[in-house]
Amino acid sequence: MKCDRKNLLLYAVTDRSWLGEQTLYEQVEEALKGGATFIQLREKELDEENFLKEAIEIKELCRRYHVPFVINDNVNIARKMDADGVHVGQSDMEAGDVRAVLGDEKILGVSAQTVEQAILAEQRGADYLGVGAVFPTGSKADAEDVSLETLKNICEAVHIPVIAIGGIGKANVSQLRGSGICGIAVISSIFGAKDIHTATAELKTLTRKAVEE
Repeated sequence: MKCDRKNLLLYAVTDRSWLGEQTLYEQVEEALKGGATFIQLREKELDEENFLKEAIEIKELCRRYHVPFVINDNVNIARKMDADGVHVGQSDMEAGDVRAVLGDEKILGVSAQTVEQAILAEQRGADYLGVGAVFPTGSKADAEDVSLETLKNICEAVHIPVIAIGGIGKANVSQLRGSGICGIAVISSIFGAKDIHTATAELKTLTRKAVEE
């Protein structure tokens, strides 16, 4: 499954920090029911065997909802279980090398904080960019801040879709109006919510307004 701009409207990134009494599978399904348009499986603690098992299960769930499914960072897992693609950061495998491993048919997302990084990622085969952190975030302690001006400059400099990431929620998504993004990526605003289904639906409505205006 390839991705286009509409798939990137509300990009949900998993985090098992907020599992509570639910499984990650159940939480992802709630997000999908609420209207999440893209799922990224992000696992920093699981061993390879359990990561692979979980990835296969969630990939099948995403297929049922016709939503693209990518793996964060782990190109090996993505290739093994035939994910729709992978998302890599600047400190992970270089975009051109990832493209060589996965082939042309898979989705490749790349994190960028500068115009230079964004242009290079596009040249090396990225399908979309994740740019941030646009607001302070607790999900990534090492995330560098990206100003609204830089976000706009990146959107103008590349031809591929750009999504904003980092500390985005219902209270501040409207501040991204006019930046040129096609969507947002969120973790805690969905998976940290008491009612994931409702939180996802509300955030999707607000994001659509911010992107379209």
